[in-house]
Amino acid sequence: MATPKPRVKVPKSASAGEVVTIKTLISHEMESGQRKDADGNVIPRQIINKFTCEFNGTKVFECDLDPAVSANPYFEFTAKVPESGTFKFTWVDDNGETYTDEQEITVG
Repeated sequence: MATPKPRVKVPKSASAGEVVTIKTLISHEMESGQRKDADGNVIPRQIINKFTCEFNGTKVFECDLDPAVSANPYFEFTAKVPESGTFKFTWVDDNGETYTDEQEITVG
């Protein structure tokens, strides 16, 4: 499996108190653990099981994922931005691997 690559789209700027739309996608096979390989062996489960988004250290979005989620999970959600700062995005998989991305937004 290739190393998962997060892609995030956050507006560069917003007005104080504006609600912005955030889009995230991570390339990940999301192997459910229910399929078999060519030799009939079960392919081990390997999924992203948690996603969180923080703004300036405060959690604004969080979800747990199950094996039924398709490959390359995509999330679109909104967040209110009271001030300039940094969104931090974190994905965690079954092996405990963590993938992160950070995006700045300027409030003016």
